[in-house]
Amino acid sequence: MAALRRAPRALFEDLTAPADPLPAMGGPGWPVWRPVFGMVLVLCAVALAVVQVSALAPVDGGGVPGYAVLLGIAQAAALVVGMSRPVSAWWASTVLMVVTARITEPGVSPDALFPWTVSGLLLQSGVLFLLALRVRPRRSAGALVVTLLAALSCTVATTRAHNYVLDRGTPVLIAAVLIGAALRGLRLARTQLVVQEELTAGERARRTLLEERNRIARELHDVVAHHMSVISIQAQVAPHLVDNPSDALRENLAGIRQNAVEALTELRHVLGVLRSEDALSQGARHAPQPTLDRLDELLDNVRGAGLVVTTATTGVPRPLPPSVELSAFRIVQEALSNAMRHAPGARVRVETSYGTTGLSVRITNTAPDGPPAPQQSMGHGLLGMRERTAMLGGELAAGATPDGGYEVTAILPVSAPAQSAEPVEDIP
Repeated sequence: MAALRRAPRALFEDLTAPADPLPAMGGPGWPVWRPVFGMVLVLCAVALAVVQVSALAPVDGGGVPGYAVLLGIAQAAALVVGMSRPVSAWWASTVLMVVTARITEPGVSPDALFPWTVSGLLLQSGVLFLLALRVRPRRSAGALVVTLLAALSCTVATTRAHNYVLDRGTPVLIAAVLIGAALRGLRLARTQLVVQEELTAGERARRTLLEERNRIARELHDVVAHHMSVISIQAQVAPHLVDNPSDALRENLAGIRQNAVEALTELRHVLGVLRSEDALSQGARHAPQPTLDRLDELLDNVRGAGLVVTTATTGVPRPLPPSVELSAFRIVQEALSNAMRHAPGARVRVETSYGTTGLSVRITNTAPDGPPAPQQSMGHGLLGMRERTAMLGGELAAGATPDGGYEVTAILPVSAPAQSAEPVEDIP
């Protein structure tokens, strides 16, 4: 009973509430074709208006009365308005249908179609179609029922028999509503798919960012842990290298060793958390982190895979901080991997330049000779390069070259600035 009491109010809200807003231009679906659709709609409305005015003229041959012109133009205008205001256009079209039937019924031929002419039925169907595109199926079904009831009332209150087309016009109106509702559902599904794809891409980027930072943290732990171990051992050995060391010296060295051991323990705890879900083998976990001394080994491996690589070194090679050498090695490694995946058959050149303030690496490849492999995680390799460069306070530039190849240049300073650079989180 409560549902029945609420039904009239629900129907009123369905038939008066605003329709869904028009999708933004450039979005998925029909909005891209909105200008073309609007032009076609106007042309069809004009043509149907001309036919409708002629169909509404009385059979006595006295010419086309003014009310027929006004009603025909008004019904065609309702169809055009339905593109932007479908609910209002449907109400106007339904009222005009009833008014047209009441005014023209005494003068039309008994053989004429009633309560719609052919053009009038097409205009009514077009308005219902535009309404179904913009409202929920329940609302468009309610509008269809009201339209049919209005047409039925026109056939009841007549002065004589006519060629009623309610039974033939009903399937046309139903088809218009069903097609409009189906297209609306397709548009909503495509919109939701695009939104879901954007959310998935963003989540994938964030996950890749966290994975790369965890990897960097693990590698830096190995570097820092080595130095902390050396400090601890040196602090323990130092008192034995001095004749008659004072108690203050022994105490300070013992404090240094104790702090180094505690820091090393904390680093191991952090590494244990980072490696809790790491699937690497024990040997790989505890292997020493690579430096530029192993660059030739890396190049030999990629040459064995069929990649043509040339190298060049400028400046005087010298030992650099482990974090700089590790980042440089990983950047070269990732750039070579990208070249093999996305530029098959290309020639690669690796240049390293030792300067007074740091190291720069430049990896360039020529245009590929064949189609690139499918890119499932485009830009994630560059993400890791940017993270490593930003961690050291350096700069990284990557982009296509004029000859169709690709270039990656990283400048890695020996010492990071006082305030570390903000991590780069944009996904190329």
